[in-house]
Amino acid sequence: MKAAAAGTVAAITTNTEGIQIVVIRHPDELLTVYTHVVDLAVERGASVSKGQTIGKVKAGSPSLLHFEVRKGMESQDPTNYLP
Repeated sequence: MKAAAAGTVAAITTNTEGIQIVVIRHPDELLTVYTHVVDLAVERGASVSKGQTIGKVKAGSPSLLHFEVRKGMESQDPTNYLP
């Protein structure tokens, strides 16, 4: 899995089901959120470049990745940010 844009890893956490979540902060109040992530290649506070590997999608049947884009608190259409 790769970063959609350059930014800084703002948070790495897990939800109540133990699913890992990575949040990257970008310029102009933009956030990208990735869930179902394993084998992280980044840590909180790290700078990332567009297309940089940040981890792997957790194996499953089927495997899935939740990708979300937010500007402030507003959800954005993620298709404009897919690498």
